[in-house]
Amino acid sequence: MGKVFLVLIFCFGPAMVMAQNLANIPDTIKISNDTAIAQRDLIDVARSVLKIKPRKISTIETKKVYFSILPISSSDGRSGGKALFTSTSLAFYLGEQKTTNLSSFVFTPYFNFKGRYGLPIKSNIWLNGNQWNISGDTRVMVYPQYTWGLGGKQAEDDRFLVNYKYVRFYQTVLKKIKPYLYIGLGYDLDYFTDIDSDGANNLRNFTGYQYGTATNKDVFSSGATFNLLYDTRKNSINPLPGAYANIVYRVNTRMLGSHNNWQSLYIDVRKYISLTHSGPKNVLAFWSYYWTSLTPGTPYLNLPSLGWEPYQRSGRGFQQNRYRGERLAYFETEYRRDITRNGLLGFVLFANVNSVTEPNSHNFVYWHPAGGSGLRFKFNKKSGTNISLDYGVSKGFSSISLNLGEAF
Repeated sequence: MGKVFLVLIFCFGPAMVMAQNLANIPDTIKISNDTAIAQRDLIDVARSVLKIKPRKISTIETKKVYFSILPISSSDGRSGGKALFTSTSLAFYLGEQKTTNLSSFVFTPYFNFKGRYGLPIKSNIWLNGNQWNISGDTRVMVYPQYTWGLGGKQAEDDRFLVNYKYVRFYQTVLKKIKPYLYIGLGYDLDYFTDIDSDGANNLRNFTGYQYGTATNKDVFSSGATFNLLYDTRKNSINPLPGAYANIVYRVNTRMLGSHNNWQSLYIDVRKYISLTHSGPKNVLAFWSYYWTSLTPGTPYLNLPSLGWEPYQRSGRGFQQNRYRGERLAYFETEYRRDITRNGLLGFVLFANVNSVTEPNSHNFVYWHPAGGSGLRFKFNKKSGTNISLDYGVSKGFSSISLNLGEAF
């Protein structure tokens, strides 16, 4: 825990840059009909310790941009070893706050001491009145990673190291057709290069899978997506009670440059239930997704895999990529509660389970559970950004993860 508090102190420096611009009217938590308590975050704590006074802002001035940065060196629980990364979150409003959701950019440059690094940028933009939603996911990565082949039966030691470089470019534009309901189109590009493996063996022989497993041969997937979104959450960084459902049907075709014609379907459903009507946070959150390849020809590295869903937050307590198959089912439940009445400190308890289909029977046979707990430190009360410190454990493995924002 000592390292954690050093991290929090290290965050105060960049936090001070934005603390001077925050409104002097604090957000409050309603305790009862006639009682409210001011929220408090790490910026307030740092401001008190360093005796920095906030700039006075008139009551008619409204702040629309909130910035958070988390520089950190820690253990990389998903892959092993030490890692350096900086998670930067930019949250802002592009319209009236009463009718427009909070938009966000998240940039998380990453490097570990085993030759893995990445430059991922994720965006979620809401235009005025939530009439349009534009989301993006762009990554440039060098990503050596173990794979355990297809199915859910492989032992921990039955693994294979694959080296590759990866470029991702996903963009989606959605139009509101009814309150909270959106329909739209997108474009997804995946480019895997320099696919190689250690030792005399190769990925094709290890997995027995023929698509996208040839040594030193690039894999290029390019396709259109058809999207349906239902989202009643006001803030995706720290979801309040509400619901979320996202359906993405992807069609890759040689007409768009894809090496193979293949199709996939991703269905993501989440529900957030407040257990109290007022007072500190007391929320039960549910998350499930189903991810499936619909046709033959899907490259191996594009097949559904644990921790490789669009948000890369699933499978706390497992190594990323631990299970891969033609279909993947995932379920998670998390209980979120504030420890302090002002929202500065909170905790979570979570449990998840996943399964992938077996390569021969195509059935879900093996189900793999994990669970854990975590602490939440309110980093920016204006945008709802938390620092999330989670410990997850599954059979034969455990991991610690540190992020800006909730897992889902």
